[in-house]
Amino acid sequence: MYQKVIEDIKRNLGDNNNLNRKYLISQIDIYKNHEYSTEIVKEISRMIWDCLSPQEQEEFARIVEEENPIKEILIEVEFYIQNNDYETALKKLDSFMETNPKFYENDKINEYHSFQNPLEELIFNEFIGCEKELRYIPDNQPLEDLYYAYGFLLRDAARLDEAEHALKKALTLNPVSSKIILELCDIYKMKTPTFNKFYFYNMDALKYAYSGYDLARVYKNLGFYYYEEGNIELTIACYKYSLKYENDPFTQERVNLLESNKKISLTEDECEEYLKSKHIQIGATPYIVENLKKLAIEYENDNMINQSLYFYRLFYSINKDEEIFHKIKELDLKTRLSKRKI
Repeated sequence: MYQKVIEDIKRNLGDNNNLNRKYLISQIDIYKNHEYSTEIVKEISRMIWDCLSPQEQEEFARIVEEENPIKEILIEVEFYIQNNDYETALKKLDSFMETNPKFYENDKINEYHSFQNPLEELIFNEFIGCEKELRYIPDNQPLEDLYYAYGFLLRDAARLDEAEHALKKALTLNPVSSKIILELCDIYKMKTPTFNKFYFYNMDALKYAYSGYDLARVYKNLGFYYYEEGNIELTIACYKYSLKYENDPFTQERVNLLESNKKISLTEDECEEYLKSKHIQIGATPYIVENLKKLAIEYENDNMINQSLYFYRLFYSINKDEEIFHKIKELDLKTRLSKRKI
């Protein structure tokens, strides 16, 4: 039914964009009470955009960019966070959320997503995919960052139910963000009577993680989980395996204390065997490893050095490959020499 309405509207469009715009605006009023009004109005709005001249589109985009409440509030909140004034940052976001309408809500036809980089989109398409029509949230509308920041601040204020709601909204926008999932893990570590949700969300984060930092965080979380379960061998295995990705002195101290008290000493291979015994993934998902390197090489071949370095550094953080380390140094040097010439 929805598609038929859109097709009927399109059939009445001609070559005169000014007349087309007037016609399309009239259709918005006609279909405002339709069963699929939200979807129809969105499609009409896209058609109106296509009727604008390049100059008009540029002017409209400039106005939108100048009047960007999401970016403005995030910049303001970031200032307070950097100065450790979380209370003021949260008050600002509380007020913003109360007075601003909902943005980019999924409807019967479309689902809206944003991704921090091309790798996340590849991961999404590989492991989840869309049930409806995919619509990208514009880069200048950082909604994912907005809900993530709000969830983080709410969690810090111990408003856990609200924090969970905000982070789940962020996760709806980007379902493969291990960063968001790990924030939810911190909530489930505090608010639930059992650690079931904490465990399963960590497993999701492990599946999608593409940085050494996030991998280390997952394994440390699993170390905590198995400590609460009373499984000291697995606790040590998880904590020790996290050190492969992040040299955290606090974690190392915990490992040393547990090994000393329990008279247990595990090699890296033994740690892996304990993890496998509980069907815990070892390192990053192979699909992610493969595509991290592929993206780094593609950007390097296209002479997009900053983008290439970004993915090479991520790749190195999850595998510590000596060859990749030298590649990063080589590209770093190339970037510095290029800046000197300018």
